[in-house]
Amino acid sequence: MSGQSLLVPGELSPTRPVPGNIRRPEYVGKPAPTPYTGPEVQTPETVEAMRVAGRIAARAMAEAAKLIAPGVTTDELDKAAHEYMCDHGAYPSTLGYRGFPKSLCTSVNEVICHGIPDSTVLRDGDIVNLDVTAYIGGVHGDNNATYLVGDVDEESRLLVERTREALSRAIKAVKPGRQINIIGRVIESYAKRFGYGVVRDFTGHGINSSFHSGLIVPHYDSPHATTVIQPGMTFTIEPMLTLGTHEYDMWDDGWTVVTKDRKRTAQFEHTLVVTETGTEILTLP
Repeated sequence: MSGQSLLVPGELSPTRPVPGNIRRPEYVGKPAPTPYTGPEVQTPETVEAMRVAGRIAARAMAEAAKLIAPGVTTDELDKAAHEYMCDHGAYPSTLGYRGFPKSLCTSVNEVICHGIPDSTVLRDGDIVNLDVTAYIGGVHGDNNATYLVGDVDEESRLLVERTREALSRAIKAVKPGRQINIIGRVIESYAKRFGYGVVRDFTGHGINSSFHSGLIVPHYDSPHATTVIQPGMTFTIEPMLTLGTHEYDMWDDGWTVVTKDRKRTAQFEHTLVVTETGTEILTLP
């Protein structure tokens, strides 16, 4: 694995403004969102709105990813995604969610998820995950991907490639009538081929008008994930695979989750709607 030094927190820039005409999610300015009590199966109108939100989120992530290179700060990536979403009438869902201070998550190397963009400078050989969610039309679209920074070692490159493949295999396994634990079973069995850890405490989730509806989508084979998949359900799949342990520590910021052994980790995510025969990916650019 790359011999990069471990990450330390950087300096935060001021909160980026969102134009006043852009609709805010109900949780902005509150300590926590109102619990979701609606259905997991969505109407065609809601799904269509989620296509719009998902497309904007995917394009915002792509805009930020164009900047990824040694010497670029994670705050610069936040700025690019924030401006794209605002320019297209969307609110960056993470901004103000339970107090999160930025418009996307940037998780570098040993950071599993929820890294906060700041003055951290990307280095040649790093890997970085961008997690972008857009809110527009009263619904959210959520996606993430892990990118290579410059010349990345083979072990890290394969981890990224195989994590993307784990997501692809999981999406193909989703069929109406199956239990939701088929997703984690497929991911875990694939990851075990390579000796990777599969993060258990951070999961995929139901998503619609709520950022996190309460539906949990584990990425390991959980006997408790017995919800039956139905057409019209909307949720994310977002496997997090590690080069070592799945156990984690959290920074004092209350957000940044790092592998306990500080080995590298990768993640990929799409928002999906279940169809009569499989799925449609809602977060395609």
